[in-house]
Parts: sequence; C-alpha cells; structure tokens
Amino acid sequence: MPDYPQSDRQKSKSSRTIIKGGIFHRVLLREFWNTGMAVFVILAAIFIFTQLIRLLGESASGMLTEEGVWALVGFGALTYLPTLLSISLFLSVLLTLSRCYRDSEMVVWFSSGIDLTRCLRPVLSFALPTVLLIALLSLVLVPWAQTKSEELMSRLESRDDVALAAPGVFRESKQADRVFFLEQVDEISKKISNVFIESKQAGREGIIVAAEGKQEMAENGDRFLVLFNGKRYEGVPGAADYKIFSFERYAMRIEAAEARQRPENLKAFSTFALTKDLNQWNAAELIWRIGLPISALLLALLAIPLSYVNPRAGRSYNLILALVLYMTYNNLLGVVTSWVRQGKLDMVSGLWVIHCLMALLLLLFFYYRLFGCTWRRLGR
Repeated sequence: MPDYPQSDRQKSKSSRTIIKGGIFHRVLLREFWNTGMAVFVILAAIFIFTQLIRLLGESASGMLTEEGVWALVGFGALTYLPTLLSISLFLSVLLTLSRCYRDSEMVVWFSSGIDLTRCLRPVLSFALPTVLLIALLSLVLVPWAQTKSEELMSRLESRDDVALAAPGVFRESKQADRVFFLEQVDEISKKISNVFIESKQAGREGIIVAAEGKQEMAENGDRFLVLFNGKRYEGVPGAADYKIFSFERYAMRIEAAEARQRPENLKAFSTFALTKDLNQWNAAELIWRIGLPISALLLALLAIPLSYVNPRAGRSYNLILALVLYMTYNNLLGVVTSWVRQGKLDMVSGLWVIHCLMALLLLLFFYYRLFGCTWRRLGR
C-alpha cells in the first residue's frame, strides 16, 4: 500500500465525512417529510371529522346552514392548524430518529464518523419552513379566521324564524311564541309546502295549517310569510269561543332577529391591534401567539436527544417521556399566559421564562447524549 502523506490522508478522510454528511442530510430530510405528511394528514382528518360531526348535528336542528357548516369547518381548521403543525413537526422528528435507532441505522452512521450534532442540520432544514408557517398562521391568519367565524355566527344568529326552520323539523321561534313545521322547501322558487304554525297572540293559542306559502317583502322593507289555502284554529277545542277560519291568503309578519351581543374574543383581534394597547389581556394573547412558533422549534430540536432508543430496553420509554414533556411544555405555556392575564407576571418574563427553561433542558439532554453516556461507560 502506498504511503500517503499525513495531510493527504486527513483530507481524504475529511472529504469522505463531508460526502457521508450530505447523504445523511438528504436521507433524514426525506424521511422527515414523509413521516410529517403522514402524521399531519391523520391529525387533520381526525380534527375535521370531529368538527364535522358536531356541526352537522347543529345543521340538522336548523341552527346552521349547509354553507355555514363548511365555512366553520374551514375557519376552525385554520385556527387549529398551528397546533396540528407543531405536533406533526415534533412527532415526525421523534418517530423518524427513533426508527433509525431501532433499525440500527444510527449505529452505522455513528460508526462512519457522524455524531449526534449532525442531526441539527436536517432537522433545522425541515423545521424552519414549518416554524415560519406556524408564525404566519398564529400572528396573521388565525385572527383573520376568528374574525370571519365571529361574523358568520352573528349573521346566522340574526336570521329570521322562517330561515331557521328546517324541512321535517319542528322549530321554535326566537321569541318563543311560535312553533314552525315545514314539510318541504323548494330551493329554486323558495316556496314552502304543508306548513304548520302554532302561535300565541294576546293570550290566545292558535294553530295555522296551509298547503303552501312563500316570503314577500313590502315596500317599506317589512318581510311577511304569506300562506295560501289554509285554516286557522283559535282557542281551546270544545270551548264556546273556539273558532275555525278558512283563508285563501294569510300574511304573517316576520320580525328580524337581533344578533346576540357576543363577548369580545381576543383571538379575533389582529396582532397589530393587540400591540397598540398592551394591557394584561392583550399581552397574554401576544405571548401565546409568539410562543407557538418558538415552542414548535424547541420541541423539534428536543426530539433529537429524546429519540434515542436502546434495543435491549423498552422501546416506548422515549415516546412516553417525549409526550410528557410536550404536554408539560404546552400546559406551562398556558399557565404563564394566565399569570400574565392576572397581573402576576410581567410580559417580558412571561414571554421568555418557559422557553429559556426548555432551551436549558434541551442543552442538558444533548450534553447527556454526547458526553454523559461516554463518561458512564468509562467509569465502569
């Protein structure tokens, strides 16, 4: 074998390490994206399915329209998207690296001169675009979605009684003085058929049945429900003053419902509006919005040392520890925002105290994985 100079051997070894590092980077990055997409699709499907079931139940009772259901599902998905992305980012890094440990791939990479710190580059390449997207959603798009959701709910609550009535369902008016039943509604002509209305006027109960009806608007803007070919029963059956009227046309005024005054929702305030008035409540909301992307980045990095799996020990310990740390981190972030809202903590301390603690914990985990295990073996 030719005797190469020492410098040439070092250069050759360094170049081989660089090439292996590039392969390592590409392989992990591809695995992160594949796992992350699978986890995100599953979490998003569970969330949308759950929300859809709840909103379809409200739609069946007439509280929501079909268009309102899909709009609220979209706004709700956009609101919870930062959390879903954060969980997906954390789990994708954790599951990918844990699989590499279980399949002994990490042993091969470590034997070829790549250490644990080399995982930082592919993890950051994968995490930073996602973190930027979480920041955009948290600071800009989520408040917009909350605003649109509030506007939609106000419009739905201000609908009149006839608009609230659903075919085949008994529906009480918002004034609690009428009960509607419509057997069928023609979506094209907006005509209704087989109408039943039970009402109470001037202390007297009355029942109206009609073959069909429609809505009309007077010149002054008042809206009326006009019924055709029906009967009105007034009074108590069997009493002397019980009356039955037949009519060809009967007009009933529809009073527009007033939208209920909804409490202020800080999540619907724009980030710029919150910064203009930094009171305790606005500061707490800002801390939560800014904390979402910061926590997503720290959790992605924390998944690197937490992903270590010892094949001779239990394979679920690292996953349990990771989930406990994730829940603890998010709960502590909620506690800090609550303290800021109550005035127990100032905004600057509330913004950084939990993240600094998690960053310190991250360094300790890295230090243990890099040096702690080696020192323990040497001590033996």
